[in-house]
Amino acid sequence: MKLFLEDEAATQALARRLKAALPPDCRGLTILLEGELGAGKSTLARALIQALGHTGPVPSPTYTLVEPYSLPRGSIYHIDLYRVSSEEELEFLGWGELDDGLRLVEWPDRAPGLGESADLRIALAYERDGRQAELVGLSPKGQELLEEMAVSPV
Repeated sequence: MKLFLEDEAATQALARRLKAALPPDCRGLTILLEGELGAGKSTLARALIQALGHTGPVPSPTYTLVEPYSLPRGSIYHIDLYRVSSEEELEFLGWGELDDGLRLVEWPDRAPGLGESADLRIALAYERDGRQAELVGLSPKGQELLEEMAVSPV
């Protein structure tokens, strides 16, 4: 699925559309957010976390690496791997303990093996004055998300 996002409001609308497609139980789902610096990864993650019910600030996890959120639908982990230099470092982040919630992962290219266990990849790229978003289902759950988004746009 490819979408043109003309501005920040369009990115927030994509987050609401994704939220509407998510199953009630998001435990174990992993969404990879790819793109250059400033392409909108954090904006999309922030908008999704807020759409799922978080009312406070949503800081970038650039320095903390993992920002956890406990919401009515379950836990969400906003993860930034920019400062991670190897896949082995994921264990130091407690990666194995984050499967009880939805994982939103920025800079997944720092741990190339993540694609094998992820459900959805959202690649954001600059296009004209906006962004191009390409969504790819990487698992059966990811394919179901895309199908749901296609039939029920918000």
